[in-house]
Amino acid sequence: MQSVAAALARLGDLAATAAVSRLAVAFETAGHELALVGGPVRDAFLDRGTNDLDFTTDASPDQILAIVTPISEAQWDIGRQFGTIAAKIAGETVEITTYRTDSYVDGTRKPEVVFGTSLDEDLLRRDFTVNSIALRLPQMTLVDPAGGIEDLLDGRLRTPATPEQSFGDDPLRMMRAARFSSQLGFQLDDAAFSAMKAGADSIRRISIERVNDELSKLLKTDAPRAGLELLVDSGIAAIVLPELPALRLEIDEHHHHKDVYQHSLTVLEQAIGYEKSRGKLQSPDLVLRLAALLHDIGKPATRRLEAGGVVSFHHHDLVGSKLAKKRLRELRYDNDTIAAVGKLIELHLRFFGYTEGAWSDSAVRRYARDAGDQLERLHILTRADVTTRNRRKADRLGFAYDDIEERIAQLAEEEELNAVRPDLDGEQIMSLLGIRPGRDVGEAYRFLLELRLDEGPIGEERATERLLAWWAARN
Repeated sequence: MQSVAAALARLGDLAATAAVSRLAVAFETAGHELALVGGPVRDAFLDRGTNDLDFTTDASPDQILAIVTPISEAQWDIGRQFGTIAAKIAGETVEITTYRTDSYVDGTRKPEVVFGTSLDEDLLRRDFTVNSIALRLPQMTLVDPAGGIEDLLDGRLRTPATPEQSFGDDPLRMMRAARFSSQLGFQLDDAAFSAMKAGADSIRRISIERVNDELSKLLKTDAPRAGLELLVDSGIAAIVLPELPALRLEIDEHHHHKDVYQHSLTVLEQAIGYEKSRGKLQSPDLVLRLAALLHDIGKPATRRLEAGGVVSFHHHDLVGSKLAKKRLRELRYDNDTIAAVGKLIELHLRFFGYTEGAWSDSAVRRYARDAGDQLERLHILTRADVTTRNRRKADRLGFAYDDIEERIAQLAEEEELNAVRPDLDGEQIMSLLGIRPGRDVGEAYRFLLELRLDEGPIGEERATERLLAWWAARN
């Protein structure tokens, strides 16, 4: 946490940049107010970098456009109805929004926007006090009507208005509370948490697209656990991601198993650690994090209490994959994300057979082939899924996975495993067998692919012999 003087010094450096100084002069010349607001001001106090330049003004959207057009390389209307105009100035993208208030009426999913005339009123309608601090430009005056600086110092998330009013104006702020608790490492105010619990059902008024965006932002933070726990404890997760609280399975005195909910959160934390330390994925990796969080959601549906105090979850990988794809479709994730997460969950148990006996090269090839372009994510997910406190067991699993990764790398080097294909292609198959495109070609291709996986590359001559023998026996 920076001192006020240090934060002002950082903000002074920002205000001196070409983009901000040109904008400040232009608005002052036009007779309008301008203030840097929200994230950039907050992050100056937290000594964090920021990529956003957000401003607020008493000018209307049309007036904003007229002011920025002469000093910018480009301008675009990203939400005129919400009062927001964007522009590129001196190579920097800026967003300028008219003072406003938002509220949802009559159970609608879209807010009703009313433009205002006061900076203080605009700040007091914002989500949290730590985001309700502004810097007037070019005067370099801090404006903090809600006590946001004090809350920054205390590491506290609090709403400028009553939490009931704030969350009532925009229920998505409840999910933003979860995200900021993780992103900033701040403690949510007790009154705000109580309001979240009481108003959880109002999240249904928010469009699925906005819920998706906020959930994704939370998962992309460095430490999403605290925010996810807030969503579960407040009851919001039961509405937007019900599979997560469903992992809190009851444990009776006769049947014992690990806490699946806490295990899943730990797997997510460990996956993030591997994601960063291995450095092979672009971080943050949303697909990996979704798969880590949801990898065991098939367990509640497959839970069986067996004799001797054993609890089983047979086929929870397959069931979980289907449930995850269904939920992600409902949350409007794109098809590639849905398919990748589903595949990772379906495959996440496959490795554990490796520790029961040495796999043949064929089995290792199949493992890598089935993972395809998700192999690195599968490596991470499988490693992260080891949460046992038994150090000997954890080491044994870790050494086993080191071994399978080494074997995959060796086979890839020897055989170009990343592009495993039969030794003959479709055109060659049709020419050799004298057949036209159709089912027979597909079956012949699959025969050769299985041969390739079982025996490795055998060359075109031997592949031709084996194909002709298979075809003769088949017919």
